Amino acid sequence: MSPRAAAARVLAQLAGPGGAIGDLLAPHRELREFGLLREICHGVCRHRDALDFLLGKLLERPLRKRDQDLRYLLLGALHQLRELAVPEHAVVNETVRAAGELGKDWAKPLANAVLRNFQRRRDELELALAGESAAVRFSHPQWLVEAIGADWPRHCQPILEQNNVRPPLCLRVNRRKADREQGMRRLREAGVECDPGQLAPSAIYLPKPRPVGEIPGFAEGWFSVQDEASQLVPGLLAAAPGERVLDACAAPGGKTCHLLETEPGLASCLALERDAGRSAMIQDNLARLGLDADLAVADAADPPAWWDGEPFGRILLDAPCSATGVIRRHPDIKLLLRPADLAAHAATQARLLRALWRCLKPGGHLLYTTCSLLRRENEQITGRFLAETDDAETLPIAADWGIECAQGRQLLPNGPVGPDGFYFCLLSKALRGKAAAR
Repeated sequence: MSPRAAAARVLAQLAGPGGAIGDLLAPHRELREFGLLREICHGVCRHRDALDFLLGKLLERPLRKRDQDLRYLLLGALHQLRELAVPEHAVVNETVRAAGELGKDWAKPLANAVLRNFQRRRDELELALAGESAAVRFSHPQWLVEAIGADWPRHCQPILEQNNVRPPLCLRVNRRKADREQGMRRLREAGVECDPGQLAPSAIYLPKPRPVGEIPGFAEGWFSVQDEASQLVPGLLAAAPGERVLDACAAPGGKTCHLLETEPGLASCLALERDAGRSAMIQDNLARLGLDADLAVADAADPPAWWDGEPFGRILLDAPCSATGVIRRHPDIKLLLRPADLAAHAATQARLLRALWRCLKPGGHLLYTTCSLLRRENEQITGRFLAETDDAETLPIAADWGIECAQGRQLLPNGPVGPDGFYFCLLSKALRGKAAAR
């Protein structure tokens, strides 16, 4: 099957109860033109509402519900004409051929007419699109535009714009094998262009993304793929030699591995993950990097199922969330996320925070993080927890990055080279409760 027809079917599945785009793409990874297939799928997810607006102007009547694969075939073609350096005649011809692959020979003349009409009317149509709402122009659901606007009124449009930018490829150098300069030297000697990150001392950006198998030193454990925002975690948690560390909700293991790379002298590091399949990903990453950690398949919110009763000096809670800070990496979030999901996430976040606090020793630190932009998952969660917990206090994060919040700091998605959206709040367990201190 051609990548265009395959993309149409993947996107039609995603529009139903099909699952995440990564899962739907996985069976097609051996396809010769998988890169084009993935680009079409991600591009349509990024720009679907804008593309739907344009398609509506080009069709005489709406397509039938049973022709969703044809709809996505045409949306994918419009994305190629607008965004990709593919010859326009090839886009038109291959899209017409793909309609036949979908069993819709009757739609070949329609596909040809729609795409040639777009070529003729492109400037007029793009001008009409520019007059539409932010939800249509930036292809975000209206409720999410309103939520981001309420939380970040001065930053709303830049956030929407950044969510539609192709994400950078950021590497983390394994500090047990090399420092950043040595890692960059190895890459450059192999002809790989690279630049240092601005926030984390382990971060390296590749201006030209490539498969990990083509990154020199990756197989030998010199590098891992990890966004720069996540690479700030070990510095904030500041685990000391001899300390017991817990990484709750740890899969796929990037932060666990980074904690171990940063402080080899930990007494122990326990990585928790409730899903056995995702826990296996942690083990794979540890093995590639030559690291050891204790693994447990368990729900972090249920300490009796996994905790031996000995408290931890440092706990990382990278809580499940809406992932609204990483939409540029996972554009299907815009299609899959629902307002009701936020309440469910907030309840889970609060439950995890309360449960894990029992496992932290007095004087210990817990770092609460999410890849969300929404205050109801971030400072509202930590603020409520602080108000309800007698021995909890927040520690200031002294940094020249991000935005200071009532508790913690917020990074917003930043440019074609820069971190994802991420929230950090560092909490300390007081040696005495607030009431006793008074």
